[in-house]
Amino acid sequence: MPKYKAPRGTYDILPGESYKWQYVRALFRQTARLFNYREIETPIFEDSNIFERTVGDTSDIVEKEMYKFQDKKGRIFALRPEGTASVVRAYIENGLHVKNNTSKLFYLGPMFRYDRPQKGRHRQFYQYGIENIGSVSPYIDAEVIALADHFLKKLGLENYQLQINSIGCENCAKDYDKALQEYFSSYRGELCADCQKRLDKNPKRILDCKVKSCQKIAVDAPSMLDYLDNDCAANFQALQAHLEEMEISFKINHRIVRGLDYYTQTAFEFVDNNLGAQNTLIGGGRYDGLIKKLGGKDQSGIGFAGGFERLLLAMKTEKIGFATEDIPDLYFVNIGSKAQKTGIKIMQELRQNDVSVEFDPDRTSISSQMKAANRAGAKFCLILGEDELVKKRVILKDMASGVQHEYPLDSIISEIRNRLASS
Repeated sequence: MPKYKAPRGTYDILPGESYKWQYVRALFRQTARLFNYREIETPIFEDSNIFERTVGDTSDIVEKEMYKFQDKKGRIFALRPEGTASVVRAYIENGLHVKNNTSKLFYLGPMFRYDRPQKGRHRQFYQYGIENIGSVSPYIDAEVIALADHFLKKLGLENYQLQINSIGCENCAKDYDKALQEYFSSYRGELCADCQKRLDKNPKRILDCKVKSCQKIAVDAPSMLDYLDNDCAANFQALQAHLEEMEISFKINHRIVRGLDYYTQTAFEFVDNNLGAQNTLIGGGRYDGLIKKLGGKDQSGIGFAGGFERLLLAMKTEKIGFATEDIPDLYFVNIGSKAQKTGIKIMQELRQNDVSVEFDPDRTSISSQMKAANRAGAKFCLILGEDELVKKRVILKDMASGVQHEYPLDSIISEIRNRLASS
């Protein structure tokens, strides 16, 4: 039994799995750049007010899930529970609005929420996301959704569905909140303790409750779509038209409100059909008041975020392969101290020429070194002994075919590079 373990809700990404993470991260970066988004990195912890003011004081994140701590000067910080507020803070602080009328940003990194660990949900989880700040056009909403759809398709996923909704603006949301309060008031005693509080403060949060009894009550609740003002209704229609032009299929789900208070108008989710209760792959929406709330100009914004853990689960469920695990190009097998000394020089030169080489100085027999080469999955073996040194020759063995040839020692670098380029 180990003395120390990773904290509950966290986990180690081991070498046998890390190449999968590298694959999906690289593909997300590639996809974001296709749409001309540029990468941004923000601190892992921020002033806790950034999240409390934007995410919402009635949200589960603020009330239950934030990791908060006090530093030595008494300041209250929080490990970031989501990425948007941090990106917007960086956008304002660094004056990115001065450099571009529209800022297109993407990010990757760990987030933290004190949540009940379960399949696909952890206390430290790894998120990717994009933010598009500065445009009010419904086309931008559609383009943001298109980026997410393109990414999932590039991964090879098929069993997912895009669901969209409009949660209106501040003006039309007031009437909707009243309608929800009237509806849910008759069920107050049947709502969970959290939703009883939400009923008075923020009734839309009830629609996002995960308690089954509350979900059952919410089935017949009023729809936000019936309370949209003319502008919000027109924007939602325009979004649908753009998605149809892009040939992206969707379903309208008037229950989508998302779990963060800063959302306005467009809200959307990509839902996996195979993952059960925790099935949202990507979620996002528009946040037209967030920039101003954090001290910036009154600008619009829209973005999305998703968790890599869910992606990997979805890919596993659909039996989608990844790029192959990293293996060495070459394994150096030596016989004798003089051969080892010469081989070290060759390895150094090979690595300087971007050839990956594995070598274990603790193995001395040919048999043990060849077995190690097989276990490492090396493409080639470079075999050098005292006899080869005398002849100024070296043996190169193709591990897949088992064929080996001798080459002049002074030409082995170029020979290896040529063989690797053609393999």
